Amino acid sequence: MAHEALEPSFRELIEEHAPVLQLGTGFNFTEGPIWHPAEQYLLFSDMPDDKRRRWDRHGVREVMHPSNKGNGMTYDGDLNLLVCEHATSSVARFRPDGTRQVLASHYEGRELNSPNDLIVKSDGSIWFSDPTYGRMPGFGVEREVQLGFQGVYKIAAGAAPGAEPELVVDRYTFTQPNGLCFSPDEKLLYINDTVQANIRVYDVTASGGLANGRLFASGIQDSMKPGVPDGMKCDMLGNVWVTAPAGIWVYNPQGLLIGKVQVPELVANIHWGGDNWRTLFICATHSLYSVDTRVGPRNEPFMRVGAGATSSPASPSQSSAAVQAAAPAPSGPGLHLQPFRCALIIQDMQNDVVMEGGAFADSGSPAHCKQQNNIENIKRLADACRAANVPVIHVWFIVEAGAPGVTMNAPLFEGLRDANALVRGTWGVAPVSGLEPQAGDHVVTKCRMSAWEGTNLETILKATGRDTIIETGAWTNMSIEHTARTGADKGYHMVIPEDGCSTMNAEWHNASINFALQNVSKVVKTDEVIAALRG
Repeated sequence: MAHEALEPSFRELIEEHAPVLQLGTGFNFTEGPIWHPAEQYLLFSDMPDDKRRRWDRHGVREVMHPSNKGNGMTYDGDLNLLVCEHATSSVARFRPDGTRQVLASHYEGRELNSPNDLIVKSDGSIWFSDPTYGRMPGFGVEREVQLGFQGVYKIAAGAAPGAEPELVVDRYTFTQPNGLCFSPDEKLLYINDTVQANIRVYDVTASGGLANGRLFASGIQDSMKPGVPDGMKCDMLGNVWVTAPAGIWVYNPQGLLIGKVQVPELVANIHWGGDNWRTLFICATHSLYSVDTRVGPRNEPFMRVGAGATSSPASPSQSSAAVQAAAPAPSGPGLHLQPFRCALIIQDMQNDVVMEGGAFADSGSPAHCKQQNNIENIKRLADACRAANVPVIHVWFIVEAGAPGVTMNAPLFEGLRDANALVRGTWGVAPVSGLEPQAGDHVVTKCRMSAWEGTNLETILKATGRDTIIETGAWTNMSIEHTARTGADKGYHMVIPEDGCSTMNAEWHNASINFALQNVSKVVKTDEVIAALRG
């Protein structure tokens, strides 16, 4: 199923043939996906079944029944779960110990209709929509409405539980307000209307109100395809992703429809998650789906806690090139990997590069390799990868005698030629003892620093369906860094086991690890990767 790029900029957000994966099915009607940033799992609602469910790498399980016909969910800055409950017409807060508090249930002495979707602003205020869907059969409890309008409300930061919320829009603007989201800088609030099939945008004032409401997008409907505006999210670049006919429609910040994500079922809501915030989870009627994207969400308050700021999406000030695929900085013991998405690269671990007696022995490379315990760490990691059915790809630098065909445009290549290094058929070009290819491994040859340049590396990755690269080898500040930079630009998630890399000395190694690689990869330890692969 190919997604539809209406503008070239859409391809910067998602690959046109990115597969939409079914993570679970057999549900009644899924809604409200939300990702826990510390414990790495997704919660979602199944309203007609009155259940809250959880998805993680072990599958889907039920975590709450009954659930008061819960719909939209999010976390506050303290990782308390906030839920829109249809059956109680309430916004409720669940603390980690399970304690439930009602934050809002009435306006002007009357019950709210049925809070549907909600978001949290960085100042701690909670904003929610209030259509009447939760008073309909199946999706809530059938009963008469008490309010004569469908509005959007704000619960002020620090408000007493149960206090009356503030109505922030004209009470007769919306027919059925539904999804809502802030722009990355929180200067704009987007609100969609399921019945009117449009999105309105408001300026958020300095006092915390709304002003200058205007139409942002309209005509979000198709008489031939099922789907309506419902869930909606803003990405870190300010693009608006909204559920729509046949999937998800994406609008740029100017309100131009730039592309459509195709999904097999009618979509109700979406949310980004995963350990690098580049997995878009999709609640679609009877199933839960996911698709990988090249961009992450706007940085919401709850994303900055738990796993730490290093696991948060990049700030909106980052360049779009860096944003497309850059994995976050290290998350320590919170590393989570899906083996079926991973591949291991062992790069330049050849005698001339890291062994005594090799052509580059005088550089200090053998000593630093020993200091890092590099060979043994890579060997342990390779064994763990093979056990987890993760492809192992050896990347070797190989030239003919005299290095014909290698441009002498850099001192590195001149030194290669002058040292008569890495010549095909010699001891120097062979893999170091203990890291020889085993049955089922792949071998890629190159004659540049990057493992991508002029090689079939990407062909192997595409053929095996891998988008997460664990990169090891030598030298950290040259081949490792160049390969990681290019991999990030190409949309791959790069993982660098710091003690599975080495270079000429600790100073050069640390400079690369602590600066450049922090911006394009997740830097971890070998043992963390092995533990993550074993689950």
